[in-house]
Amino acid sequence: MALGLGFQAEHSLAARLAKTFVTLEHPMTTANIALQIFTDMEAVEAQWRTLEQHADCTVFQLFDWQMEWYRHIGSKEKLIPVIVLGLDDTGVAVFILPLAIERHGLIRRLVWFGSELCDYNSPILATNFSDHVKPGQFGRLWQDIIRTIQDYPQLRFDAVEFYNMPSVVGSQPNPFLDLPVLLANCGGHVATLPEANWGRFYASKFSNSTLHTHRRKAKNLAKQGGGAIRFVDVQEQAEIECTITKLIEQKRSSYARMGVHDMFARPGFREFYLAIVANPRLCEVIHVTRLDVAGIPVATGLGLRFNSSYSLVMSSYEDEFAKYSPGRQHIQEMMQYAIGQKMQKFDFTIGDEPYKLAWSDINLPLFFHFDSITLRGRIVIAARMVIHYVDTWYNQTTLLNPPLRQVLRKTRRSLRRMFI
Repeated sequence: MALGLGFQAEHSLAARLAKTFVTLEHPMTTANIALQIFTDMEAVEAQWRTLEQHADCTVFQLFDWQMEWYRHIGSKEKLIPVIVLGLDDTGVAVFILPLAIERHGLIRRLVWFGSELCDYNSPILATNFSDHVKPGQFGRLWQDIIRTIQDYPQLRFDAVEFYNMPSVVGSQPNPFLDLPVLLANCGGHVATLPEANWGRFYASKFSNSTLHTHRRKAKNLAKQGGGAIRFVDVQEQAEIECTITKLIEQKRSSYARMGVHDMFARPGFREFYLAIVANPRLCEVIHVTRLDVAGIPVATGLGLRFNSSYSLVMSSYEDEFAKYSPGRQHIQEMMQYAIGQKMQKFDFTIGDEPYKLAWSDINLPLFFHFDSITLRGRIVIAARMVIHYVDTWYNQTTLLNPPLRQVLRKTRRSLRRMFI
């Protein structure tokens, strides 16, 4: 079967491939699937946009989210897009795999495109995907995809590293779970929303004493502004950008307070968030809100609206109001908004923070897939496996004595510095 590979791109390596188009012959395990591999996002844009309108995917695989990530972050890191398009025998898209090759030192890895800013990484599947790729067949198809990518020398890689893959994509099983996978150390958490009656839903989640504490803190927060708390559904573009700027400022302050890595210190991250809220194609998806007390934005948030689900991507609050729990009150307002918009799910996304567990009734396990292609890849994947098991042990053994936990913590840091 003929497999078309179209190569066009914006950075230096792909620019050398820009005028190349070759046809390769490979035996296929799924007879009615033809593959095209693109290194230019714009070359596959039309088919991507057409497929995502009716496909099963997560909000993080929308073309505009991925394109803004590439424009502001991926292209600066010399990442090469490897977008795999699967077509049926009539030329209609059956799936898109948004992949990329990134380089760390001498190692080239095949990864999910935009993975670091996608809480969930998954393929984009046509609703009839399972008619073309039967259960259990994807493993063989995946080997053909790898061989097809590797057939072009400048797209060869040493290892495959796929993180944070859900078990289900929309209404379909994730075909990547046909591959050998590991369970991630933390998952996603989702609350099923009622059709109405916020009060009953809220009361069902907490004890009477906890509800009393929530009311007391809300009352005390309101006193800081003369008795009024205002939830703001930000609409004007200039105000949206100001609110996102404040959210980034609050988030950076919280990173500093906790002594953890500040992602906004990296080039392009701030610009990415400002770009997605300014992208007119995402205006129906992006939702920016804040909680004001006496005109002060004491809490801010960024949500995504997609397929009857509201996903909380990022939120933060002003340190000086922390004792009144403005972040929690803001999330409650966002959940009430989602109910009012007839959303069915409120997705807290990845992370096992206690407040997510308190609200959620659905746990979304996430999975990793590692594979090695070369000797260098085998060394890296072996190290990745060690890191994974050290992380698992560290997270599951909170009762270890402090000296042993300190040793594990230092081991994790050393391994990550060497291999991540």
